Amino acid sequence: MSLTVAVQMDPIQTIKIAGDSTFALLLEAERRGHRLLHYGPERMSMRDGRVTARVEELRVRDQEGNHATLGEPFRMDLAEADVVLMRQDPPFDIAYITASHLLERIHPKTLVVNDPASVRNAPEKIFVTHFPQLMPPTLISRDKAEIEEFRQEHGAVVMKPLHGHGGAAVIRIMPDDPNFGSVFDLFSVTFREPWVIQRFLPRITEGDKRIVLVEGEPLGAVNRVPAVNDLRSNMVRGGAANATELTEREREICATIGPELRARGLIFVGIDVIDGNLTEINVTSPTGIRAIRRLGGPDIAASIWDAIEGRLGRS
Repeated sequence: MSLTVAVQMDPIQTIKIAGDSTFALLLEAERRGHRLLHYGPERMSMRDGRVTARVEELRVRDQEGNHATLGEPFRMDLAEADVVLMRQDPPFDIAYITASHLLERIHPKTLVVNDPASVRNAPEKIFVTHFPQLMPPTLISRDKAEIEEFRQEHGAVVMKPLHGHGGAAVIRIMPDDPNFGSVFDLFSVTFREPWVIQRFLPRITEGDKRIVLVEGEPLGAVNRVPAVNDLRSNMVRGGAANATELTEREREICATIGPELRARGLIFVGIDVIDGNLTEINVTSPTGIRAIRRLGGPDIAASIWDAIEGRLGRS
C-alpha cells in the first residue's frame, strides 16, 4: 500500500547523491510507490496546535545532476502524512531541538523516523555515555583543571565539540603539547557548551568503523580510513571507505545497545567504533548506507523501509 512520506531535509538540490543516505531512502520509497513530499525545517509552522509545512511533490532518480524534480509548494498539515523522515543535517542546535518539539506533536499517529523526542534526548556524544563499559575513557567538561587532570592520566587525548558533526574541530592534543593552551582558549570562545575529551586511540589509522543498525540490529558496516596527515576518518574529510566485517567485539557492542535503541524508537542508527571502542551513537541523520551498498554490502535502505512499513502494519 502506498504511503505519504514527508521528508524534512536540507535542500535536495544541494546534496551529493553518491554518498547521501537520505537519497538512498528516497529512491527505495519511490521504487515502492510511496508518495514523496519535500520540505526544509525552516518551512514548518504551528498554528493553534496544528503543525504544517510548505511542501513540494518530489520525484527522484539516480542521475547525478538530474536527481530530483520538485512540484509547486503547498501548505500541508503534517499529521496527514503517514511518515515523516527527520533527515536534516546537524548542527544539533536550538533550531534542531525546536523542530523535534514540533514533530513530537504529530508522532506517533504520523510515524516520525527517528522518534523526535528520542532524538532530542539522545545527543550523539552524550547518549553514548550510557554505555561507559564500551567506550574509551571520556570526559565531558570545559573546566581546565579537570581536563589537565584527565590529560595527565591518559596522555594523548582528542578534544572535540560536544555537538559537532562531520569531524569538524576534532583535535589531537599530545602529552606536554605546547598548543593546549591555545586550543583551550579557542574552544572557550567558540563553543558555549562543554567539550568531549577522550583518550587518543592510536589505531584510528586503521579505520573508524561505521556500523548501521536498523531496529537495533547491525545490518552493515564500512571502515573509514583517514587520509594521510589527517586524524579524521569522516568521508566528507577525505576518509576512504573500505569493505569490512564485524568483529566479535563489535557484535557485542551492537547486542548491548540494540535493546535501548528499539525502546527509544530509534529505527535508523549509525555507530562509530575505533579499535573495539564505541565513540558515538548517531541518531540525527546517520549516513553510510550508500557506501555499504556500493562496496557489496546489503541494501539497508530496503531494510529501513521494511521496518517502517512493519511499524505501520503495512508489511
